[in-house]
Amino acid sequence: MRNFVFLIFIATLISCKTNSNKSTTIKEDVTFLASDALEGRQTGTVGEQKAANYIANRYIKLELTPKGTKKYLQPFTFKQKTNPHDDVKFNVNADGAITGNNVIGYIDNEAENTIIIGAHYDHLGFGGKNSLYRDSIKKIHNGADDNASGVAVMLNLVSKLKTKNTNNNYLFIAFSGEEMGLLGSNYFVKNPTINLKNVSYMINMDMVGRLRENKTLAIYGTGTSPVFKEVLKTENTNLNLIQKESGVGPSDHTSFYLADIPVLHFFTGQHEDYHKPEDDAEKLNYEGMETISNYIFNIISALNKKEKLPFTQTKNESEETPRFKVGLGVVPDYLFSGKGMRIDGVSEEKPAQKAGLQKGDIVVQLGDSTVVDMMSYMRALAVFKKGDSTKVVVKRKEVLLEKKINF
Repeated sequence: MRNFVFLIFIATLISCKTNSNKSTTIKEDVTFLASDALEGRQTGTVGEQKAANYIANRYIKLELTPKGTKKYLQPFTFKQKTNPHDDVKFNVNADGAITGNNVIGYIDNEAENTIIIGAHYDHLGFGGKNSLYRDSIKKIHNGADDNASGVAVMLNLVSKLKTKNTNNNYLFIAFSGEEMGLLGSNYFVKNPTINLKNVSYMINMDMVGRLRENKTLAIYGTGTSPVFKEVLKTENTNLNLIQKESGVGPSDHTSFYLADIPVLHFFTGQHEDYHKPEDDAEKLNYEGMETISNYIFNIISALNKKEKLPFTQTKNESEETPRFKVGLGVVPDYLFSGKGMRIDGVSEEKPAQKAGLQKGDIVVQLGDSTVVDMMSYMRALAVFKKGDSTKVVVKRKEVLLEKKINF
């Protein structure tokens, strides 16, 4: 009996030790990165530096090899451009220059090729020009979904890949400067810490924290390599996938696509808290984030034995996007696959709210144009200018409503 009790005691000690060494969870990573203490992680601020140090310490615990220029960090200095058509100049020492840090770790399996897995960790600080928050009182924009969620899933993938799928090396990059124009990823591609000729493909995660009940997941870049679509299909068991072929989009995968590297970008959709102070940690779907992490791991596993993936150039969908002089003041539901353009959020004091449009309404006509999808909505909107008035027809539940819009 004494021996039996002793064995139980030893087992309990082992269990406690195992639990104490248990990897930090996705939720814990998001909770720290999206806390008020980091003041929105704006590039060049103390909050961004705290976030970079946190990620570097997570890399240490995960036993990643440093692959920055200063251990895990890759600092880059720049001055914000005043002309939107100018290129950002890096490594400047002028007054007003800002320093950001990419955070880079490496799994060296002594393989020929490397897979890059990335997510940006910077956000908007207290708001600024990219904020959709219109109150005069400054508030911290914590950016839980955008993009503490992507960083947390990236860190989760580190632990999954530590001893598996060893036919490739893995480079993990937490980018800064994304909100200012993909600056961190742009800088890395121009100043890589590994040979980019040996990169097989790049995976990017930006806003993966709000998987909905219908489990819709958007994946961009599916046309950048001929092998992607089949693998995405065969490895999917429970997700409703929306696939976009283009390798160009408003996140860091674009920098790698423009360097002729195949890319996949994962995204669970915009929402009414996007670029607002309300994007907080308690609103995320952590079970959904684990589902996405498992799916990405399975994709990597399926591609593990393949040679370096071939690159395919895709049509730049952004070049076909119409230019706008006015807006409705809504957040479109980019994951909506039905007929029309579903509204996922309505901004205060904008034309849509003043006309009585609501979240969940589906725009089926704008002016004289029928709206069947996002592109037709944008084409219809592009013909109007400030001061114009027109009608909009929306489907609310099963009822068609006609409203007057004043731009």
